[in-house]
Amino acid sequence: MAYDRCFIYQSSSTRGRSSRRYPSHGAHKRELNTKIHLAVDSFGMPVRVIVTDGTVADCPKAGELIERIDADYLLADRGYDTDNVIEQADSAKMEAVIPPKNNRKNQRKYDKNIYENRYQVEKSFLKMKGWRGIAVRYSKTSSSYRASVQIRCMFMRLNILWRHHLGLEFKSPQARYFYFT
Repeated sequence: MAYDRCFIYQSSSTRGRSSRRYPSHGAHKRELNTKIHLAVDSFGMPVRVIVTDGTVADCPKAGELIERIDADYLLADRGYDTDNVIEQADSAKMEAVIPPKNNRKNQRKYDKNIYENRYQVEKSFLKMKGWRGIAVRYSKTSSSYRASVQIRCMFMRLNILWRHHLGLEFKSPQARYFYFT
């Protein structure tokens, strides 16, 4: 029997598959990467939700989340630390409590005690992703995914209102906060 060097490569190789599976250009995972921009009030109730592509930055969507919101404080993560967002919060008469980015030339001060209340938006994301269809994103189109996110927000809001009606776990905060991420 003659030894043929090509015999080694007759089985499936991993060299050719990697370029087919993960293209070097274009989106990854059937273009199903999305980002949820969520605004919640001081009780953790979703006020506004925007679903965008996963490549969209956080700060351009802040204007849509802030407009026509009445609150004393605006709490957000570092992704929203831009002069534009802070100016919008000031024009809406909200105090921006956003930790500054590390690369900011003029490091701003922020109230760390108030910023600790930002856990409300993280709790809302945890409740939202409790629905497996949202966490895994079974929806094939962005409009159906957006609809499922909005339905989940509606159920979260109804659950909080139902708990308030029953008098369970509903404490009034001292100030009106508005959180988004």
